[in-house]
Amino acid sequence: MSVPPTETLDAVLARQARLRPDAIALQFEGSRLTYGHLAGRCEQLAGHLWHALGLREGDRLAWLGANHPGQLMLLFALARIGAILLPLNFRLAPPELQAQLRDCGARLLVHDAAWAELAKEVGSRDGLALHAIDPMLSGASSGSAPEQLGRPSSPVLLVYTSGTTGGAKAAVHTHANLLANMQIASAVQEMTPADVIATMLPLFHVGGLCIQTLPALHAGASVILHARFAADAAFDCFERERPSLTLQVPATMKALLDHPRWDATELSSLRAVWAGSSLLPSRLVQGFHARGVPVCNVYGATETGPFSIALPPAHARDHVGSCGWPAPSVQARIASEANSVGELLIRGPNVANRYWPELPVCDEQGWFHSGDLASQAADGSFSIVGRAKDLIISGGENIHPAEIESVLAEHPAVAECAAFAIADEKWGEAVAAAVVLAPGYRASELELSAYLEGRLARFKQPRRWLWLSSLPKTALGKVRRNVLAQLAAGNG
Repeated sequence: MSVPPTETLDAVLARQARLRPDAIALQFEGSRLTYGHLAGRCEQLAGHLWHALGLREGDRLAWLGANHPGQLMLLFALARIGAILLPLNFRLAPPELQAQLRDCGARLLVHDAAWAELAKEVGSRDGLALHAIDPMLSGASSGSAPEQLGRPSSPVLLVYTSGTTGGAKAAVHTHANLLANMQIASAVQEMTPADVIATMLPLFHVGGLCIQTLPALHAGASVILHARFAADAAFDCFERERPSLTLQVPATMKALLDHPRWDATELSSLRAVWAGSSLLPSRLVQGFHARGVPVCNVYGATETGPFSIALPPAHARDHVGSCGWPAPSVQARIASEANSVGELLIRGPNVANRYWPELPVCDEQGWFHSGDLASQAADGSFSIVGRAKDLIISGGENIHPAEIESVLAEHPAVAECAAFAIADEKWGEAVAAAVVLAPGYRASELELSAYLEGRLARFKQPRRWLWLSSLPKTALGKVRRNVLAQLAAGNG
């Protein structure tokens, strides 16, 4: 399953337009785009970006908005001219978004109507050129697209991740990385042109974009694109559009299971629900299995495409709790001499080689160190048993404690602080914070929460607070976050 050496991302769409020009590629809010129409729109957009907006090879264009066909069109259009898409997480606070835009040196910020005000706030400080997506897509052509400028080795997608070692870094995905991931993911999920894929998770994450959406277009399938997840809209989709595949995370699975329509809605069209999470609560999995829908886990990271380890439908019921086996062309191993429990390492053609601008993602042998602790069964399947680092994963969002601590520590009343994960029924994990007050200062939860408002995204805000005279630490001065979690549980 090697990527053809001359293949580029936009060639995938062009090929489908030749093979099945009248087949439905995208459905969005009542409108339908055939593969022929979608390819034509992307080529027209490439010409507009090149002639009217002056984008050139290597330039970065940022997208801020909910799921929208325009985001996918921008990706393919930028691939044509050798430029790069930066999808922004609209859940971040303005200073966080501005930091990403400055870090990668974005030239343009394109937004949808719903996020126009945030785009204006974020872009105004650095004088970024702002463009609304709908007028851009409906405008007249500014000239034909240039000849193919992107190459397999060209970067085409930047995705910021908290990773496992600190502040946000942008994984740089090339055409070849994305194509390898599309081939791998579509093969493992056995996608065909007859499939209908319901995309409900945000495309600003590689999960929403790269586990099913891009692989579906690679396979010539039809994608039903939702602007955002909503349980009622999901049930409507299952009943009326009858998709064959969809991707969910624990938070959305719980929202579906707890909804009044869960027992009555027809789910027979779904041959599988894929779940993008390293740890899936058994109750959620069994709830879907009880309705006859296998839950297939896929493990990966922003840096790994992310389709790396997968649990196929045939083993969904007898391997509950497992991530499955390495996908074709992907290697996985445990960094432990005893080969029992250790850090999970990933290597493959879908793994990014660098963070922006030139920081290595992998070690000298090409292995990505995930920061997750895993075990491997005798049959070769992997299971995640914990995290080697302190990453908090809440509702599918990666949050590093340092992101919260660096902001919270700026408050004059805070002498020391530590952020950590606590169990949360809805989101899997939530953020908690332990605070040691500076001598002579007072502060309340309300005051510190208000201080963080606007400085950090809402999903990074602590949901529980501990007030301590000192932080528990090891002999080497490392904060013992497990002790803090136990204290929080005791106070809960």
